[in-house]
Amino acid sequence: MKTIEIIIYGRVQGVWFRKYTKIKALELGVMGMVKNLPNVTVQLVVQGEDHILEAFVEWCNIGSPKSKVERIEVSKIESEMEYESFEIKH
Repeated sequence: MKTIEIIIYGRVQGVWFRKYTKIKALELGVMGMVKNLPNVTVQLVVQGEDHILEAFVEWCNIGSPKSKVERIEVSKIESEMEYESFEIKH
């Protein structure tokens, strides 16, 4: 299982981005978390098989219906933690 961090830039706060992200993650079987950062970006740390993460990253480039994703940064990270669900962090 692979772990990646995704940082999403654009109009992604106040547009239900985290809620729609959780729905898509559960639909695809992605585990991890999503949270708003103080600099008005959204951070995700997600785990899954490569093909599932590829589909998830593709969705992140589009986002929720009212969001406007300008760009995303994806980094592979090492994680000792194995997520068992997908959570919205506050």
